[in-house]
This record gives sequence, structure tokens and C-alpha cells, in this order.
Amino acid sequence: MKEFLQGIEQKSRNAPSDVVVMKFGGTSVENAAAIRRVAQIVRSRLGSRPVVVVSALSKVTDRLLLMGKAAARGDLETAMQVLQELRQRHQEVALDLVHGADHERVQQSLTLDFEIVSELIRGIAAVGEFSPRTQDSLLGFGECLSSKIASAAFIENGLNVALVDAHDCIVTDTAHTQATPLWDQTNEHLARLLTPLLEAGQIPLLGGFIGATCDGIPTTLGRGGSDFSAAIVGAGLNAERIEIWTDVDGIMTSDPNVCPDALRIERMSFAEAAELAYFGAKVLHPATLLPAMRQNIPVYVLNSRNPDCEGTEIVAQCNGATRVKAITVKRGVAVVDVEAVRRMEPELLREICEMLGRHQCTFDLVSASWSSASLLVGSTLGLPAVAAELKGLASVRWENHKALVCLVGDKIRRPEIAGHVFKAISHVDARMIGQGASERNISFLVDESIADESVRVLHQLFFSSDVAARAASKALCQAGEAWQ
Repeated sequence: MKEFLQGIEQKSRNAPSDVVVMKFGGTSVENAAAIRRVAQIVRSRLGSRPVVVVSALSKVTDRLLLMGKAAARGDLETAMQVLQELRQRHQEVALDLVHGADHERVQQSLTLDFEIVSELIRGIAAVGEFSPRTQDSLLGFGECLSSKIASAAFIENGLNVALVDAHDCIVTDTAHTQATPLWDQTNEHLARLLTPLLEAGQIPLLGGFIGATCDGIPTTLGRGGSDFSAAIVGAGLNAERIEIWTDVDGIMTSDPNVCPDALRIERMSFAEAAELAYFGAKVLHPATLLPAMRQNIPVYVLNSRNPDCEGTEIVAQCNGATRVKAITVKRGVAVVDVEAVRRMEPELLREICEMLGRHQCTFDLVSASWSSASLLVGSTLGLPAVAAELKGLASVRWENHKALVCLVGDKIRRPEIAGHVFKAISHVDARMIGQGASERNISFLVDESIADESVRVLHQLFFSSDVAARAASKALCQAGEAWQ
């Protein structure tokens, strides 16, 4: 990792510094009207040198995954039905956006892509297997299709766009479905392919989420990886800023579905945003922040449906008074209680953690005492096997349907803040209370059924005065869509 960061810093010193990388999520390119809005937003950035990264059309990745799974279990009829739905949707969007000879060219390209997808689906059905490598090949088509449609639409709107295949830019390892970029090679490819386009006054446009190995085998960066793609491109080109365009006005103080009076956070630090992402917030992909943080490139979360809103700015350091910035919930977790036969030796605790890892039971928190330990896990599927392996050393039991409520903010690990928190929820049966390894979070575990109530109580405690003040100054910028 150290070599990667040094490589990015070295290779980007001579790169253009007025580049703005603009990533548009699935809801921002979900249909023809949305893509037209995006074209106008890109036009507004022509004072800089924009690079555009687009996700697949909204929900397309989910449909591609459903299609692959259906084919693997032998349900080719369902898979082909979904394929036809996707074909029709993309063709209709293209027809609405692009006309004349350009439309014929785009439709021919889309037809070829869907023929390849059809053959891939039939191959999955024939072998009855949907391997990680095949999954990457299939799911990456979403971004390939959307980037072709968006680039043609932008050209029709008078923008000097150059379509770039992200497979040629983002070079990764072979960890299919969760690939990691090979940074030196990626930076070389970005400089070779994108810099000449920028110098010629063109707007490079590429799909997010996808890359390829050194041998050209398609890979993906994991769900939400289009954010990561934008950060990779931004770091490789030493961008002036990275913009993540979505369907909310920025990062909010809580989920507006839970707290209708949630506020837009105007400014926060990279560390705060990373904590929020780790503890359940869905606005940003957690890995997005690493390249930007190292090079001190500000990241903006903006709303493509409300482009006049200033959104949320994420910077290296956000000086200010100690305060809670946001409250989030990580749902669907389970607490595992391990009672040692004798005592909880450090070696036994280490063995338990390694055992959970072997059985794909990732854990977030650990609380240990002389004879027992409690761990918070995201999946219980491997726990019966863990309990069997620990037989004779410890007993294992677990409870499902838990939620981790987390308060995030720089330097909030203060007695007075914790005191306010736990006084406000004194009526709640909370456990695994923690203040984190950093000074940026306070968390506690509750039954999932009362998580929303806990969040609302705390949001009222920490943000009610903000609501009144911002309403009075008319500075409040409400989110137009549910937090996704």
C-alpha cells in the first residue's frame, strides 16, 4: 500500500491539476431525462477539464446478477426474460437520446453487446455454474452499456466527449468481484489514455466499477465500486476535485427515512466520512476515500436532481468544535457470546477470531472479560461450524436481529457527549457499548426493532437546535429522495 501511495504521488506531479472527476450514480443516469440533466451538469464544468465516470442505469447490476443466478440454477427462461427486459430498456433510452446516423451506430453496438451477454448466459446455464470470474464478465456490461449511451447523448448535446473503455484504464489483480487496482500500471494507462484527450479539449467518459487484469480479463471493484473508480482516476490525474453525483443533497445527519428532519452536512473530514461508511451509511463506497485522502483531493457529494445545492464537501481536516456530525445504523447484525470452559486466554480469543474469518463471519466489535467474549458479526451462516470446532473449549450462542447505532464526529469521544447519549437512551436495553479505537465514534447495540426510535431520540438531542437555526436562515437543503 505504501508503494501505491508513493506511486500515485510521483506519477501525478506533472499531470493537469485543473481536472474535475465527475461520477454519476445509477439514479443519475436511470433514464433519458436523467442523462439529459447530467449532460447539462457536465456542461457547467467546462471551465475546468471534466472527466466523467458513469454507473450502470439504476438497478441494472441487480438484474444482471439475478439473470446469472437464474441461469446457473437451470432457469434459462427467467434469465432470457430479464435479458430481453434489459435490452428493451437500453434501446428505448438510446432511441430517446440519440438520433440519425449516431442512433444507428449506438444501436448496433448495443445489439452486439447483448448478443455477447446472451451467449454468456447460455454458457452459464450449460455448465450450471456462476463463477466469480464469469460474474465479473457479466456484471460489467451494465457500465459498458450506460457509458456508450451517455457518450452518444453528450455528443448529440454538443459536448466534445471521447468514450474510453475502463477495462483499458483500470488494471487490477485477479481477485474477481472485489479486485484491487495495480496502481503503477493503472496510473500509466490513465496518463497514456486520458491525458492526451484532456489536452485536446475532449471530455473522457468511462464506466465505473470495472477493470481488467494484466491479461485483459474483466474484473469488478465490488458493489459501489464506481465511487472507487472515480477516486482512482482522480488520484491518477492529480484532479482538483472529485464529485460524486447521486440523488440526495449530500451526506445527511441521519437517514431521512428514519429522521425526516435530517440535515445536510456541509463539511466533514475524510475520517468522519470513512467512519460513516463503515458503520452503515450508503452514500459513499468506503474505499473511495483512500486515494483522495492521500493526495488531499476534496470530494463533493452532490445531487444531480438539484445541482444548485452545494452538497457535502469532504476534506482532509475539518477544524471546528467537538460535535456529533451524524448518526447511522448498521442493521442485520448478530451478537455472538462465547463462554470459555476455563478462562478467555488471549490465544483462545485469537483462535476464535481466526475461526470466524475462516467461516466468512466478519466481525465489527469485540468485548472480552475473564471468561467470555461477545462479538458482533454480519452473518450467522458459519456460526454452527464455529460452535462445533470450539466444542470442549467454549460454548457458543448467538442472537439475531440486532442493530448497531453509531454516532460519528471528530473528537466526540468525550465524557460529556457519552453522558448525554446514554442518558437520552436510558430506557433502551443497550449492550456492547463502545467508543471505538478512534476518537470519532460512539456505538451501542440494540434490538433491530427499536433502532429507529433510538436514532430519532439522539437526532432530536443533537440536531434539534440546528434545525431551528437553519430553518430561520433558510439554509436547510432537504434531500429529495430516500437515503440509498
